[in-house]
Amino acid sequence: MTPRPLKLPAAHAVPRPAPASVLAIALSLLAGACNRSSTGSSPAADGSAAPGALAPTGAPTAEAAPTAGYKVGMVLVGPYNDKGWNQAHYDGIRSVLAKMPDVSFEYVDKVNPADRPNVKGSQVADDLISRGARLVVYNSDDYKDDALETARKHPLVTVLHVSGDTAWKEGKNYKSQANLGNIMGRIETAKHISGCAAALGTETGKIGYLGPLVNDETRRLVTAAYLGARHCWETYRKKKPEELTFKVTWIGFWFNIPGVTLDPTKVADDFYSSGFDVLLTGLDTPEAALQAKKASGAGKQVKYVHYDHKAGCDLAPEICLGVAYYNWAPLYRDAIEKSRGGKYTSEFVWQGPDFRDLNGEASVVGFVPGDALGERKAQLGAFVVALANGLELFKGPLKFQDGTEFLKDGEAATPQQIWYLPQLVKGITGPSK
Repeated sequence: MTPRPLKLPAAHAVPRPAPASVLAIALSLLAGACNRSSTGSSPAADGSAAPGALAPTGAPTAEAAPTAGYKVGMVLVGPYNDKGWNQAHYDGIRSVLAKMPDVSFEYVDKVNPADRPNVKGSQVADDLISRGARLVVYNSDDYKDDALETARKHPLVTVLHVSGDTAWKEGKNYKSQANLGNIMGRIETAKHISGCAAALGTETGKIGYLGPLVNDETRRLVTAAYLGARHCWETYRKKKPEELTFKVTWIGFWFNIPGVTLDPTKVADDFYSSGFDVLLTGLDTPEAALQAKKASGAGKQVKYVHYDHKAGCDLAPEICLGVAYYNWAPLYRDAIEKSRGGKYTSEFVWQGPDFRDLNGEASVVGFVPGDALGERKAQLGAFVVALANGLELFKGPLKFQDGTEFLKDGEAATPQQIWYLPQLVKGITGPSK
């Protein structure tokens, strides 16, 4: 489609895919190989939500009955096929649309200052709305201002912002806007599992983390991975926490921008060449996996833990310890059904895993174990069972990196303390800002 006078990128109309496969149940963590299936599927047949969703806030938007030809627009911060964050969103919404033949979809990807200078997310949304979009999704925290601007400018359009907190009444940045909502998977639990997998897989005791930019979200995810690693290092490897090295290097954005960020390929290579034999990633892109494959081919004993997209172990299955991923389909389906039925309510949804079927259709976050775990897969399964039974790792005593107290002995963190984590915790090497 030809760009408009504002020189906005063209949106892409997407054909509807075949329905996604049903995934393995949580007990697959205890036995069997990595299940490499397509990402995204619909919620449970009974319409029940997975545990961990926070309550809706606000009033419904003024919409009429379900409209034929309903259109969804999506603004993606990176490439739709990045094998990470953006592809998980793209795949998730496509799997929803496979079961909604009356809903069409257009997207614009790579909406960021490097790929599309001088193009704001709100301009892209205006263009999508002018072509009939009734629900617009922004898929990055970087779009917080754009999402609010779009919601205020188009009060009859539902605006869904992923990872923001504008609709959270108990949060720090609440704005009353009836047609604006936030969704996010409580991936911290899967990051605990990622850290555990790394601790079970390392032979050197040196775990690296390839970090994007530094903010509250990335600090809490790095900390979640470290807490999982420390727990399993002590519990299953029977080693002291001081014998574990856990280091994060931040590149400066969610993916490589030449001349602006650190080169994630070089950062990954530096980890692997300096004795770090396991690398986790928080990037949208797969450099940790690709460079691990290269290093392994050169004879190094290295492994990786992927993030965001369920098929992450496909990149190098023999050295993959697992992948923490999002299944956005349940949240997207819920929002689309509410919006086109005139029942959308401004809400902040931070939804955790469904441990009844961790890698199943209804779980918004999951973890697929990798082949490189070998016999230690049973220990990872035991850790998952412990989490399902209430094991809490954001619990004191915990100190921040600067030595100040985060949580007293026995004190569990509140959702706000986790969401707005101001520092990394003690035990992690690498800056908090």
